[in-house]
Amino acid sequence: MRHGRRRFASILAAVATTVLLAACSRAPQPPEPSKTAARNDPARSAQVPAAPSPPLVAAARAQIGVTRYYDPAYVRLAYPGGDVAAERGVCTDVVIRALRTQGIDLQQTVHEDMRAHFASYPTIWRANSTDRNIDHRRVPNLQRWFERQRWSLPVSDRAADYRPGDLVTWELRSGVPHIGIVSDRKSWDRQRPLMLHNIARGTQEDDVLFDYTITGHYRPVLKSGAATAAR
Repeated sequence: MRHGRRRFASILAAVATTVLLAACSRAPQPPEPSKTAARNDPARSAQVPAAPSPPLVAAARAQIGVTRYYDPAYVRLAYPGGDVAAERGVCTDVVIRALRTQGIDLQQTVHEDMRAHFASYPTIWRANSTDRNIDHRRVPNLQRWFERQRWSLPVSDRAADYRPGDLVTWELRSGVPHIGIVSDRKSWDRQRPLMLHNIARGTQEDDVLFDYTITGHYRPVLKSGAATAAR
């Protein structure tokens, strides 16, 4: 009788062990990070600088987690200071919102300059008049306005030439223009500054400076007269 009980207990223990091992083998394991994820993982970027971020960089970074969608829909805006819903926008909206915190309303300044010098701006859209709802949200128009403010700097393939707060424009592989703000944080290998932009997933801080063809490099001068970084 005792022998039978011991044998039954042994069988129960073996079954329990088998069930436990089976459950552990089915437990989900942390996924191996992809190269892309590792490349843009903030935890692997260089240490955050001890000094406060430049105002334009801080204003752009504050949009992360707020602007969560890329939405190119045409929207009728208030004027001046008009904006689409904070949770959505396009690449230009990152720059528009950041510069507004520094006293520059691109909606108003671009509109006024285009109204006075319409022939100086691109004719890509075959428009015959200004549109204050959309003109400032188009990268080529911003490029022309930046040039007219004498913000232009040479395009370079040297990462050190791009300082925090600078603006960079690209042509994506699809031929679409794009724009972003140079961050004061570095890529995981500390070789390139990260970029603050909205390309598909809302405002993000990514290692994309040299991922696309650079078409423009600009260093804003704020209304206070101070550049985003020393020239």
